[in-house]
Amino acid sequence: MTIPVFFSPAFCVEGGFDTVGKSASVARSLRDDPIEGVELVEPRPLDPSEVAEVHDPDYVEAVVRGGRGQFAEHGEDFVAAVLASTGGVVAAVEAAVNGGGVAGSLSSGLHHARYDRGSGYCTFNGLVIGARRAIAMGVARVLIVDFDAHCGGGTASLIEVLAQRGIRGIEQVDVSVSSFDSYPSRPGVTCRVVDGHEYLDAIVDALSSVESPETVGLVLYNAGMDAHQSAGGASGIDTDVIRERESLVFDWARRNGCPVAWVLAGGYSSTRFGVDDLARLHRITVEEAARAMSVSPSR
Repeated sequence: MTIPVFFSPAFCVEGGFDTVGKSASVARSLRDDPIEGVELVEPRPLDPSEVAEVHDPDYVEAVVRGGRGQFAEHGEDFVAAVLASTGGVVAAVEAAVNGGGVAGSLSSGLHHARYDRGSGYCTFNGLVIGARRAIAMGVARVLIVDFDAHCGGGTASLIEVLAQRGIRGIEQVDVSVSSFDSYPSRPGVTCRVVDGHEYLDAIVDALSSVESPETVGLVLYNAGMDAHQSAGGASGIDTDVIRERESLVFDWARRNGCPVAWVLAGGYSSTRFGVDDLARLHRITVEEAARAMSVSPSR
């Protein structure tokens, strides 16, 4: 089965921070060193009206006009990037739900955005926009799995906004190594901050805590690489730990028959850890997704 991975050059802003630049390096890696069964596909950009199904319409309009957003100084390129990358998340959701398998998007900068403002390099919350699309497609239960280094408080807040409108069925499990954007757990939305040495145990606990996982109609996985000790994360979380984490996520989803749509999430380069090093970390998500898809499911 083919795994579509959505990417458009419009995701990237020349000279921009990793959040709006690194996807080009990951896409180049996938082209230069292909992974069997993985196909790069260009998504359509999301229309602002679709973003406004989750975010404040006035805020969306202000972003599109260039007056708001986490990278508004980049002008029209930034507007194109944020609509294109959000479109990639939705395309991955649609592919995973329709195909019953795994799809991904080289999108990042999502989980801190709130109803009427951006935060933490995130302008639109593609995770909740994607989950909202899945609910509209008839999925009764969407689980957002957020293993970025930072907590996804924007996602948790938007889940509540949609619930107040009567749009329910979106849950979140969140394991982080930084308390940035943390929030109190509540039924269906849990947040735990741990150190690097208890990280994998916390990942296992988070997945094990999901009730009746076989009834999850879509897993939306925020696959942050900034938990890695060289990419902005915590001591003790090395490349082997990241690979084990990705293996745990995709094997858990496969065992329970859950389609998965994943996105890049955090991960940052530095003078000692370049963008190509970062791209190799993000490749692990694709590699483990492909490996899990090649294994026959067992319960």
